[in-house]
Amino acid sequence: MKSRARIGAVLVTTFALLVAACGDDKKSDGGSGNTVAKNEAAIALLPEAIASKGKLLVATDATYPPSEFIAEDGTTIIGFDVDLMVALGQALGLEVEFQNASFDTIIPGLDSGQFDVGASSFTDTKEREATVDFVTYFLAGQNFYVAANSELTLDGLESLCGHSVAMQKGTIQETGATEQDAACKAAGKDGVEVLSFDSQTDANVAVSSGRAEIGFGDSQLVAWIATESDGEFRVEGTPFDTAPYGFAVAKNGLAPALLEALKGIIEDGTYLTILETWGMADGAIGEPVINGALS
Repeated sequence: MKSRARIGAVLVTTFALLVAACGDDKKSDGGSGNTVAKNEAAIALLPEAIASKGKLLVATDATYPPSEFIAEDGTTIIGFDVDLMVALGQALGLEVEFQNASFDTIIPGLDSGQFDVGASSFTDTKEREATVDFVTYFLAGQNFYVAANSELTLDGLESLCGHSVAMQKGTIQETGATEQDAACKAAGKDGVEVLSFDSQTDANVAVSSGRAEIGFGDSQLVAWIATESDGEFRVEGTPFDTAPYGFAVAKNGLAPALLEALKGIIEDGTYLTILETWGMADGAIGEPVINGALS
C-alpha cells in the first residue's frame, strides 16, 4: 500500500493542501511502477485530434481516496484511478496530464472539450450517458460511515429518515439521499437533511464536527475513510447498489481506443496488479464495455 495522508487527525490540514493544489496540472508516473507496452490496435482507434497532440488531459477531483487524492507532498495526485490512467496512456503512446477539478465541473468540461478524460470514480448512469460516454473499469457499491461513538444502526437508504447525511456534491449519493428525503416524507416519516459539499474532505469534516450524523459515499471510499481515521469513524451497514465505474469521455471520440487499451492491460495483468496495490481487487471486472449503466 502506498504512502498516504491520514484522514482523521489531519482532516483540515489535508483539505488546505487540496485547496492549494486545486486547478494545478499534475503529472504522475503511476506509483504502481508498471510499464505498459504500446497497444497498436488501440492507438489505431485514437481520434486524430488526440493522436496529433500526443497527450491526454485527465480531469479528476482529487479528494476521493483511494481512487484519487493528494499525496503527503501536498501536490502530487495519486490513487488507483491515476495509476490506471497512466497505464492506459502508456498503452496509447500518450503523455497523461492530470488536472484537479471540482467533481461537478468535469462532465461539462468533457462536453465542452476542456478535458479529454474524466477519471474521478464516476458511476456510469443512464442520465450521465446522455452527455458523455463511459468505459467501465470497476464495480463499486455505496455505504455509510459514522462517528465511532455513534449509536446509529443503518441498513440502506430507508434508514436515513430523520437523520442528517453528508456527501460530495454531484454524486449519486446526493441524488439517492435527496430522493430518499421525499420518500421518507411521503411515508409520513421525518425527512433526510441532505448536506452536499464541494469536496469529500468537507463532507468528512461535517461528520467529524457533528454537523452531520452520517457520511455517505462509495463503499471503497467509506472503508478507506474509516481505516485511515485513527478510530474516529466506523463503517456502518453493508454495501448496497453495486454499479460500474467508468472513465468518462466526450461523445463519438475517445471511447473505442480507451476500451481497447483497457482490455489490453486487463489481459496482460497490469490492471489487476494496480487494483491489488490499492486493495481494490474485489471490484475488478473482466469485460469492460462502453456505456454499461445498470440504471
